Amino acid sequence: MKAAILVESLTGNTWKAGELIAANLQQEGWSITGLSPVKQPDHSSIQEADTVIVGTWVHGLFVVGQAPWAVDRLRALPSMAGKQAVSFCTFALNPGKSLDVMAQALESCGAQVLGGLALHRGKLAAHAEEFAARLIDNTAAK
Repeated sequence: MKAAILVESLTGNTWKAGELIAANLQQEGWSITGLSPVKQPDHSSIQEADTVIVGTWVHGLFVVGQAPWAVDRLRALPSMAGKQAVSFCTFALNPGKSLDVMAQALESCGAQVLGGLALHRGKLAAHAEEFAARLIDNTAAK
């Protein structure tokens, strides 16, 4: 399988999560066609990939108003018709409904959304490993 990874990161946590996910997938024989920022997506890596992984961070006021950062950028991604997509978000306190909002944004780009996972910023390594394992299981079942 081939995956393109698109990340929106402010402090570097979400970018690190993307790198950890890429490393976990590569250990299982996946190819990573590219790791790029959401605001400057690598169109060729998206086109080459079977699966597009999109990650962003969650903003909000403590435990209310959580939302994925830059959801408008997600909606503006290039067409992903015929592609599978999965999302992840990094959070400190509560991700709220961020994954649902991200799924809707990716579906609006034509992707078949397989799901997503919220990754706590204090547990990035473990959660990135879990994300990769779930993705591998989901795509093997298809």
